[in-house]
Amino acid sequence: MDEPIRDSRTLAIQLRDRVAELIRAEGLKPGDKLPTEAQLTKRFHISRPALREALKLLEQDDIIYVEHGRGRFISAMSAVQVDRPITVFESVTDMTRHYGYKPVNKVLSISEEDPPPTVSEKLCLEAKARVIRIERLRLHDEQPILYCIDYVPRAIIPTKLYDIDWSGSLLNLLEQYRHRPRMSAATVSSIMLPDDVIERHDLRDFGPALLIAETCFDAAGKPVNYALDYHRGSHFTFSLVRK
Repeated sequence: MDEPIRDSRTLAIQLRDRVAELIRAEGLKPGDKLPTEAQLTKRFHISRPALREALKLLEQDDIIYVEHGRGRFISAMSAVQVDRPITVFESVTDMTRHYGYKPVNKVLSISEEDPPPTVSEKLCLEAKARVIRIERLRLHDEQPILYCIDYVPRAIIPTKLYDIDWSGSLLNLLEQYRHRPRMSAATVSSIMLPDDVIERHDLRDFGPALLIAETCFDAAGKPVNYALDYHRGSHFTFSLVRK
């Protein structure tokens, strides 16, 4: 069956997920051969370069492996089912949609400022470099599910702050300036929201949060975003695979 792709995620991520779904739907097991590139491009109405990028993501996730001259095969790792691998790199909006939420992004504040020492270190900023600080709340059915702070080097986005719609995807915005994040290094901790945030935004019912603090890098390995994402503990769980 032809299955053209139509959604708002990046093409490689869309394809990665759809090929993973195909593996499950057709009951392919470790050692089985994946359909050929020609078959997959026809099925998803997509170009071969885009497909290869998605297949590379599946290789990185150890879902498939390549035997040169023979093709791509399903790996043993594909048999390990996890609900949401914490190693998946994607936008916060895409992540919340995966959980079935329909997030609404509420911009709480936007400013240009001198970076705190930690932010300056994470973004490898030069002396006197400035950052854009974006503070946002993600809501589902008017209920807060994520509190987020992002820092972006001011030099990357020279546009006037009030000329930008900050309620959309930050990854897509950075792509407009040729600095879309492609990977990140993160730490995870269980924590409560800071007291001043709770009071300022009336988030007393938010409860424990899973804080993912990550530095995001573009394709050249340049740090372009330092993010602090507080996931509401009652709404999110992540999984991991040990190997």
